[in-house]
Amino acid sequence: MMKILILGARARYETYLPALPFIRQQELVFLDRDSSEEEILARAADAGIIFADAIAPVPGSLIRRMPELKLIQSEGVAYDKIDLDAARERGIWVCNNKGCNAGAVAEQAILLMLMLLRRAVTGDRAVREGRQMEVKEQCMAGGLTELSACRVGLVGFGDIAKATAERLAPFGCEIYYYSRTRRPAEEEARFGVTYLPLEELAASCDIVSLHCPVTAETRNMVDDAFLNRMKRTAYLVNTARGELVDNDALCRALTAGAIAGAGLDTIAPEPVTADNPLASLPAPAGERLVLSPHLGGITEAAFRRSHLHMWRNAERVADGHAPDNIVNGLD
Repeated sequence: MMKILILGARARYETYLPALPFIRQQELVFLDRDSSEEEILARAADAGIIFADAIAPVPGSLIRRMPELKLIQSEGVAYDKIDLDAARERGIWVCNNKGCNAGAVAEQAILLMLMLLRRAVTGDRAVREGRQMEVKEQCMAGGLTELSACRVGLVGFGDIAKATAERLAPFGCEIYYYSRTRRPAEEEARFGVTYLPLEELAASCDIVSLHCPVTAETRNMVDDAFLNRMKRTAYLVNTARGELVDNDALCRALTAGAIAGAGLDTIAPEPVTADNPLASLPAPAGERLVLSPHLGGITEAAFRRSHLHMWRNAERVADGHAPDNIVNGLD
């Protein structure tokens, strides 16, 4: 029997618990994702595995005080809240659920694109307030842009960006991408994408959609300089991590009309509070924002895939084997 510490909502884990005999043989300890280090150590200092909500911090100070720890498994795709260096120093695997929610997040990205282009939030409010014809006339006079007429730029080209490209293809829009390593020509052809350097992508695309992890290189990559390169008629979409965007810079861009708008499924820090500069941005700049509560990857199907992968990884480690989707460089 192994003790497994779960930093996340017990109800969620019980809902998506796969039918694996291995699970019944383990000791499960559930704690809130915001539990203090001392609370965690009091209950689970001898845990061999941590399952962590994607926004739950797992600092090096905690990792170094858990002598039996073998695996830290993110419940999501992100792992920027886990101290990878501390885990690597101790030979502890850190893994994520790469690809499990790619389709779900891709759907959310396209939803935000369409909501921005069709002024969905403004339109909904206008109908409820009895101003339907007023806003309809404004849209007819100003013109609405179809997604098919847009150049869409994907920043990053992992599983979610690829799923987004696949779902964008039927709309008929031009699709571009940037990643640190350009993909082979056959892969570009398969997904119908064209490579552009990041600065050129930002300057030329009508929609810039973020699909990269948070690293020292990408944190706050969408800053004043990035936003000033974008077209005034362009939109920013973020279904990746809020830490990719400098909140104050985006507020300035929206206030000055430097870009047409933004659709955000993620805002840093999480949980987002009402006084966050983006959540509290006043009109008219605030009307250029479409916000959703970080629900892109939390469909039922995505959770079932993710939780099955997590428990299978735990079983592999308990049996003395290496897990899948290692993200901190350990073999």
